Amino acid sequence: MPNAAAVSNEILRPHLEINGESRLFGKLRVSGAKNSALVLMTAALLTEEKVKLLNLPQLTDIEGMSNILVNMGVKSSRKLGEIELQAEEINNSEPPYELVHELRASFFCIGPLLGRLGKAKIPLPGGCRIGARPVIEHIRGLKALGAVVNVEHGVVKASVPGIKRKLKGASIVFDCPSVGATETVLMAAVLAEGTSTIENAAQEPEVQDLAKMLNCMGARIRGAGGPTITVEGVESLHGCEYEVIPDRIEAGTLLIAAAITRSPLQIFPVIPKHLRAVLQKLTDCGCKIKVDQETVFIHPEEIIGVDITTQPFPGFPTDLQAPFMALLSTAKGTSVVTEKIYENRLQHVSELQRMGASIRVQGNTAVIEGVPQLSAARIVASDLRSAAAMVLASLAAKGTSRLEGLDHLDRGYENLEKKLNFAGANIKRND
Repeated sequence: MPNAAAVSNEILRPHLEINGESRLFGKLRVSGAKNSALVLMTAALLTEEKVKLLNLPQLTDIEGMSNILVNMGVKSSRKLGEIELQAEEINNSEPPYELVHELRASFFCIGPLLGRLGKAKIPLPGGCRIGARPVIEHIRGLKALGAVVNVEHGVVKASVPGIKRKLKGASIVFDCPSVGATETVLMAAVLAEGTSTIENAAQEPEVQDLAKMLNCMGARIRGAGGPTITVEGVESLHGCEYEVIPDRIEAGTLLIAAAITRSPLQIFPVIPKHLRAVLQKLTDCGCKIKVDQETVFIHPEEIIGVDITTQPFPGFPTDLQAPFMALLSTAKGTSVVTEKIYENRLQHVSELQRMGASIRVQGNTAVIEGVPQLSAARIVASDLRSAAAMVLASLAAKGTSRLEGLDHLDRGYENLEKKLNFAGANIKRND
């Protein structure tokens, strides 16, 4: 028999108790985009002046990035929904391993540091363990701009030779349209001497958001949102006040929550063109969708199986593959989901199977036979988006599920259980 201490530790482990067979209703607000906010925070390193970000989500990843910037000498002032950053003096271009190893976005500091100081030393990034996600494209881009880059013992050391320590404009062609590499090179190139072109650039909304803010700071960037971006280097950037775009992944997650519970909901604010692929798949599987400026109205009917292949934007986002698979587990008929972005992003399948889902996996493809009802279970999230998938599956399941691994959920969703409870769910957090 387990001893009392072991039982006590098990009970105290942070978890959500999610009562299933929920029906949702009403209108839910979408927070600022996590994947955009983190990069915009690092862009504050490019100027001595104040940068104020509005519509900032309250997430553990945001807290982590703030701590990294403060460690480098950035002055930081936060209040609900916003942050003010001023990198007047950067006294440390080598953020410590203990702060950066769990936050992949910490690696984005390398571009601004090289552009402004001509040197940087950044540990290789961590984050969710969903695949290799190598930084080779980042490094190739920085080398093309004139940086000397070496990787030693898990640390990337980069410097710009010469007395002026200035990067030089260059033509860069990515082997794949990496979001992170595009953002890294953008931030490095804005202070480089001369003009840079980035071909096969990522087209994601978060890249567009970064380019828009950099232009507000005085950069000269053209073409963001398309496959070729041109950057005309400037001598310096100034501060700005900028509002983070709504989180398209959270918006998609809430829309899928409506679908999996067969509930009508209104989701706002959104930028509809950021959600086209997701809205199309929701329509294909049996949801009535209406878009009115910044609001999406969803009214699910009978959910039927559809096939999905994850792709770079404007294709179906990999970050919604796990939540959508939870929905398809309850659909009528057969669905095929193919993951083309990250090789380890089917880890949630085993947990869905514990809840009664009928899924078989071969390589990077999952075949889902919809079942009439999922069953509550004790489940564990393995990464951020699988955590969201488990919450959604539990909302539809019969009985009360216990979800552990909340550290993953809190990295990317602001008060998800509170939002869902506001719409009629019955979720209890036990910290």
